[in-house]
Amino acid sequence: MKLIKPLLLAAVLTVPALTACKKEDAAKTEQAAAPVVGSAPTTEDDTAWGNYLTSVVRANMEGVEGTPFVYYLPGPSSADYAGAKDRLLTQVQNDVARGVLPGNMLAFASPDSKAAADMAADALGYAEPNSMRGVTVLFVGKPADQGAVKAAADKAGATFKFIETK
Repeated sequence: MKLIKPLLLAAVLTVPALTACKKEDAAKTEQAAAPVVGSAPTTEDDTAWGNYLTSVVRANMEGVEGTPFVYYLPGPSSADYAGAKDRLLTQVQNDVARGVLPGNMLAFASPDSKAAADMAADALGYAEPNSMRGVTVLFVGKPADQGAVKAAADKAGATFKFIETK
């Protein structure tokens, strides 16, 4: 059951990538027309966060050629928050340690902005310096939490993008 939500989010984010095989112009038009939710959910509702992240990721796909890797950490009131946090951290650490090819995006978000920032900075620390050139790191969170993620992304050589949750 706990695996269903991440799989659904991945499926929602995969659909645009699969349709990109049509015409390049059609993909650009669809991407430009993707609506961006004005503000992040104020609750820990995973469905609302999934919809919000889908629109934010779609709106920031410029230069991204592959399906984005979205690392969403549920809020602290989640029944299995500690377990989910540990599993997600291990997953992203392994992904970064294996290497991320240019043209990909790593997106990090959570109702708990600080936890998402800590996870992103920790995982990006597994990258060799300048090994992530051409990779976009997108952090969706609070301005106070972006510094550590930006520093880790810069050290890894990735392009850093920040979207403030308001």
